[in-house]
Amino acid sequence: MTSVKNLVRRGFYADSVALMRIARELQKGDVEASLMIGSPSNKALLKESGLLSKEGAGAGPDDLIIAVKGKRASEALVLAEKLLISGSSDASSLPAELPEANLVLISIPGEFAAAEARKALERGLHVMIFSDNVPLKEEVALKRLAASKGLLLMGPDCGTALINGTPVAFANAVPRGDIGIVAASGTGLQEVSCLIARSGGGVSHGIGVGGRDLSREVGGRMTLAALDALEADPATRRIIVISKPPAPSVTKTIVARAGRSRKPVVLCLLGSKKIKTPENVRLARTLEEAAGFKPKESLKAKAKGRIAGLFCGGTLCAEAQIVLMDHGLKVASNAPVPGARERGAPHVLTDLGDDEFTRGRPHPMIDPALRNEHLERALKDRAVGVVLLDVVIGYGAHADPAGLISSVLNKSKRKLLVIASVTGTEGDPQVYSRQVRTLKGAGVVVAGSNAAAARLAAAALER
Repeated sequence: MTSVKNLVRRGFYADSVALMRIARELQKGDVEASLMIGSPSNKALLKESGLLSKEGAGAGPDDLIIAVKGKRASEALVLAEKLLISGSSDASSLPAELPEANLVLISIPGEFAAAEARKALERGLHVMIFSDNVPLKEEVALKRLAASKGLLLMGPDCGTALINGTPVAFANAVPRGDIGIVAASGTGLQEVSCLIARSGGGVSHGIGVGGRDLSREVGGRMTLAALDALEADPATRRIIVISKPPAPSVTKTIVARAGRSRKPVVLCLLGSKKIKTPENVRLARTLEEAAGFKPKESLKAKAKGRIAGLFCGGTLCAEAQIVLMDHGLKVASNAPVPGARERGAPHVLTDLGDDEFTRGRPHPMIDPALRNEHLERALKDRAVGVVLLDVVIGYGAHADPAGLISSVLNKSKRKLLVIASVTGTEGDPQVYSRQVRTLKGAGVVVAGSNAAAARLAAAALER
């Protein structure tokens, strides 16, 4: 009989990424599973997902809830305990203090992240906040404090950084070079840094600032601080800034600051209207253009029907929408770019990393099972003629996303035109060429970049 069981570990904390991986391991045993700190918002998510029992409802914000649902729920709880113990023993071997460290990575529930970030800033440490759900007013206060101390506060909801050649969180194995990147988004930084790497270049630093940094309220404080840092860095000779369109007042501030730079700056503000820029500043409409990447493209296949885009990366989804719109297509999305003509749009792109899909379950970069469910539905939909995918690899990502996609395609009785790109490098744990080879083996057309994949999708319909 299917049952819901919760186990509460009092006063227990573990990294959110580690908890997601344990949940994924439990799900292999044909159960639904989620491991969350017992904050009010997390308990609400568990209740909405049908995973909260009386025991879990009584958990406090310092407790860990292990929630499982299925016929083998009791066995899953035992396994979860074993995995937690093995994980915590590894963590206990780390030294409590690292006096030589100058950067703190914070990955705890958003309700508590600001307090820890403030402690780190007061100690003179740079901070990267991986956590989301940090209140906006807290972000503003923390970034004011960081700026006053000459420190960087990356995030909140900052998933990617490359600092002094070290990948942090969801990042890729990218060689050192002379290009510095400032990015509001994680997958945008990943795509640009990987395209630079595959073009023979390298990255000095990749600084993530969080999706709200360029809002009117935050005012681009950390984007400005990152520009200052990269300009002062002798290893950086060129700078790229990536984001969705900032607030109008912030756009003026960022363009003015870029114009004062002694180094050339590329601004890739996805979906922005035409902006007047100084001589040393160049605008790029796509991530591909920002990276200076020029893939070779060819496609003989034809297709009829609509495009169904299934993306793990929100910025990659936005870039694809821009490319398709440039080809005169009407495209709808759950995260539309400015100027999108969505009314009656036949083509639909979905960012599966959006909060509406990740409540109570891992991000699709960690666990692509959610995308596979959507892929199976798209393959059965007779109105769909082209499926467009992004495959994001690197540290923290699934061990073999291409293999999971291939397993779905190989089981499908209906063969569609599937076009994909792989964001990654040869140095990544999953190995870029290996992922490409797996996809091609399943009949997927693999483009050299995300933008190129979108162009091929549009071209297939134009033939």
